[in-house]
Amino acid sequence: MTNRRQFLAAAAASVLGSGPEAAAAQQPRAATAEPFFRVDEARLQAKYDAALAALKANTIRINRFSEPVLIEGGPYPGVWLECAPLEGLVYGLISQPVAIANHGIFFDFQREDGYLPCSVKPTTVGSAQIQMVVPIAATAWELYQSTRDREFLATAYRACSRWDDWLVRYRNTRGLGLCEAFCEYDTGHDNSPRFKGVPKRCPNGDARICPKVDGLPYCAPDLSATVYGGRMALARMARQLGQAGEEARWLEAATRIQMAIRDRLYDPRDACFYDLDSNGRFVRIRGDVLTRVLGEHVVSPELFEAIYRRHIHNPAEFWAPYPLPSIAMDDPAFVRPIPRNSWGGASQALTALRAPRWMEHYGKPAGLAHMMHQWVKAITAAPEFLQQLDPVTGQFTPDPGPYSPACLVMMDFCWRLYGARWEGATLEWNCRLPEGASSVHSAVATVRGIAELKTSRNASELRLDGRAVLRVRGTVRVLTDAAGKPLKLVGTEPAVVEIGVRWPRGRTSSFRVPPDTAIPIA
Repeated sequence: MTNRRQFLAAAAASVLGSGPEAAAAQQPRAATAEPFFRVDEARLQAKYDAALAALKANTIRINRFSEPVLIEGGPYPGVWLECAPLEGLVYGLISQPVAIANHGIFFDFQREDGYLPCSVKPTTVGSAQIQMVVPIAATAWELYQSTRDREFLATAYRACSRWDDWLVRYRNTRGLGLCEAFCEYDTGHDNSPRFKGVPKRCPNGDARICPKVDGLPYCAPDLSATVYGGRMALARMARQLGQAGEEARWLEAATRIQMAIRDRLYDPRDACFYDLDSNGRFVRIRGDVLTRVLGEHVVSPELFEAIYRRHIHNPAEFWAPYPLPSIAMDDPAFVRPIPRNSWGGASQALTALRAPRWMEHYGKPAGLAHMMHQWVKAITAAPEFLQQLDPVTGQFTPDPGPYSPACLVMMDFCWRLYGARWEGATLEWNCRLPEGASSVHSAVATVRGIAELKTSRNASELRLDGRAVLRVRGTVRVLTDAAGKPLKLVGTEPAVVEIGVRWPRGRTSSFRVPPDTAIPIA
């Protein structure tokens, strides 16, 4: 990790100016200087530094791909389609080349028929399942927002379009317009009761072949949501590439599968999404299928609230002391004692890493902050970065490490809880003091200069390009535009918080900020 002085010098040299190149971009290109994060709580700082070191060690070249990629780590010496692109996107805070490579490796190994490999390992390329969760098209689009690399965008658009074509051709055998699961590994739900009695892989290592098992194929809510999210991203890509007709086609296709998910795979009596087997019966297991559907923003805000209140934020189901278990804790299918690599109940680091994608979208930053705090606490107390923990005790299952998703959870959640973050045209300042700390300091390069956030027991100081933005007393998130103009205060605590704000010229204001509420301050 560079020290603060080195960071500031490198960042200043790398930030775009305000000339024609910067003005031409619809979103600013991310600066390349390494972000700076320091806290005076020794265990938290040591764990954060260890996470970065482990991620660096897990960045290697595999198979015949020419660029280093961030592998899964621990017992998994490769990259998987369900997780590597998102992991690369999150790691883009540290290394955009690795973020690009974690997408490019799948594009490079794409078959002529459009199939994207389910995995790439040191000496093999997987083809026995589809194994997708977060759409690679969605993470590619988000990555483009920061890199502005049009060659990457065009490559991603071609590859992801062909992948959607393959899914339509081979994973809609029942003609319902949904994406079908043929085997356990299709959704990455290893050892889940959801797939009891179902083969782990497709026959002959061929993801086009459905095993001859009663009930298969399942029309799967999460796989269908992944297709929906991918199509929405493809529509945005098409628009950026100047293909208006293609944009309309993707939006229409996305709407079709969105309606099919809600019409065929949702039970309003249970407020839950389920697999629909080939006999027309729901597989009634309440699992993290729910959060995967929410992850792609399939449901309306109103339906989200119903699902969130009944299931997600229910301490008997998913709102465990250490959220979010892979099976609802009160579901008869929950597996105890918890074995390793189990999507039968354990809270998984991958699920935690995906949570900001939907909790922020649906306006639950306070709930997210609680979940992040619990994960950071558990990881900091653990001897290694591991895959899964017990949702009640917070104890990790023994396994080889370091597991990259757990490292990324530590890194990403520290910034989301305590740091200054730059997303698109908005700066996010998370004014919060870590437990046991008296000060925390973060700095990140933006298109308008270095955003620095210093939080002490007295207040948080927000500075951009060396000038004061605000002084804030209390735990809250501040949103500003890219130039540092204050826009909103966002409640990230579970109760109403009294917030004091002091502007650079001395004006002061007080606000009462409820949880999950944005208060304009411009």
